[in-house]
Amino acid sequence: MALGSVLLLLMVAWGGFALHYQAPGGAAARICVIVLWVAFGIATLVLWWRRRNARVLLPWLTAMALMMAWWSMIAPGSTLIWADDVSREIASRVNGSVVTLDNVRNFDWRSDSDYTQRWETRSYDLDQVRSVDVALSYWMGPAIAHTLVSFGFADGRHLTFSIEVRRQRGESFSAIAGFFKHDTMVLVAADERDILRVRTNARGEDMYLYRVKMPLADIRSLFLSYLKEAEELQRQPRFYNTLTANCTTVVFEMVRRIDPGLPFDWRLLASGYLDRYLYDIGALAGEGDFATRKQAAHITARAIAADQADDFSARIRR
Repeated sequence: MALGSVLLLLMVAWGGFALHYQAPGGAAARICVIVLWVAFGIATLVLWWRRRNARVLLPWLTAMALMMAWWSMIAPGSTLIWADDVSREIASRVNGSVVTLDNVRNFDWRSDSDYTQRWETRSYDLDQVRSVDVALSYWMGPAIAHTLVSFGFADGRHLTFSIEVRRQRGESFSAIAGFFKHDTMVLVAADERDILRVRTNARGEDMYLYRVKMPLADIRSLFLSYLKEAEELQRQPRFYNTLTANCTTVVFEMVRRIDPGLPFDWRLLASGYLDRYLYDIGALAGEGDFATRKQAAHITARAIAADQADDFSARIRR
């Protein structure tokens, strides 16, 4: 009964959050529904302990089953008013080795709320791809980082892909809301001077940039995997999930399709330690122990100094 009580209380709490983030109607209506749900759960628990008869759980279990049925029918929205920086989706065309991308983001950020929008069409020759880097941007302690993947080309250009929460205009990111189908995800392709600089220079995040050891053929496959992921997200929008479908786990799924032997690890969930995971499996380029490579990868000061320089990508790697 003790174990069952804990389980029941956890489901009551989960249902309360689900109603908070997804129940239709205004704030007052949601509060009333949540209060009724919690009161129903607690009353059921008290009655169970008094009567010691599991039959008293049946009405609440029926209500829980109905809630799960409602939950399963909630679909990602696709016609909402999105925040400017996640308002457009990638469109790609492949002609031989040349990939043309529409809606590459190249914003000029003066602050997190003051910027000039630029969406560009760019072409990249995958025969000229030379490197792939992983950027970890720390915004909430050492265990949580946003993961970005940047591809380098022979002409010195870099294109960065990032799985982002597709926020509605005026909303801010909430890690708790990310467990309750509150946000969809979007794949952003951007210039490094936009997508890396906004985090270091405008948002005050701390960033590390690591070169990854990967054969050129696999780098090319990973680039194309991003394009396929973008197409799938347009065809079938997916909810962002703070734990299971985020900026790191989605990338891991793509890489694992290229290398099925890639081991799963708890550090894929605690993405702030992803760099140590990459080091442990021998995927980080460079010399020296992990501490040496981590120190060399710390680019925050270099990004702040480079700011709007045309050779931003070269300066942060210097």
